[in-house]
Amino acid sequence: MSYSALAVLAVVAVLVVDLAVYRTRMVTRRVFWVAYAIVIVFQLLMNGVLTGLDVVTYDPSAIWGPRIAYAPVEDLLFGFALVTLTLASWAAVNRRANTASRRGRGTRTRRSSTR
Repeated sequence: MSYSALAVLAVVAVLVVDLAVYRTRMVTRRVFWVAYAIVIVFQLLMNGVLTGLDVVTYDPSAIWGPRIAYAPVEDLLFGFALVTLTLASWAAVNRRANTASRRGRGTRTRRSSTR
């Protein structure tokens, strides 16, 4: 499977996880897109440095071809998938912890016995 196909598959898989599995609907929130805009600036900066200095190279037959800041556009898809999955997972775990806490099943921390 090519790098391009894997990038598209990663985005589709993460959207399914966000919208259908976790049901956090992260990608429907304005705050997500504002945060992602900040992330993408730094992603493009680092991708530009790494690919521009040939630290990372790509087989031209494995990518679509268009590049942004020296990096193939597929890198943006993988970056989107990574950031979205991380934020959706964090939101899902936080929601679960808050639900358990409201039901009186929250974890309680004990004082250390080493004092």
